[in-house]
Amino acid sequence: MQTKQIAYNKYALYEYFVIEKYEAGIVLEGAEVKQLRAGNCNLKDSFCLLRNGELALKNLHIPVYDKAGAFSTKDSKRDRKLLMHRREIDKLAGKINEKGFTLVPLSLYFCGSLVKVEIALCKGKQNYDKKRTIAERDQKRALDREIKHYQ
Repeated sequence: MQTKQIAYNKYALYEYFVIEKYEAGIVLEGAEVKQLRAGNCNLKDSFCLLRNGELALKNLHIPVYDKAGAFSTKDSKRDRKLLMHRREIDKLAGKINEKGFTLVPLSLYFCGSLVKVEIALCKGKQNYDKKRTIAERDQKRALDREIKHYQ
């Protein structure tokens, strides 16, 4: 099936170690889908929350569609329900209750005509881990630059 990426959360890979990745559906309104097709979306401060046996995506910013009229919601950062199988949600609930684990959305994409969210079970990084990540990225960039000039 064809996939087209809408948004990617680069900040999540800097802030967290990714343990496992999952795919989930998302409940949206028609005007929100139109905004996503236009590429208007921001995942930067969003996170997933588990309550009453349901997953919710919080702080996902999808701007209000100006041509929607009276049928659009006025809240661009409302909570959006995520759709997963009950077994997967129960498995995630057990892991989230462990100390230091959280659910973070990594990307938002179209899978055919459906909008999917890639969420990851993550563990937070310490400051020294973040510095190591930056140092490794700089080393890789310098190595690629040397290889390019060598050829």
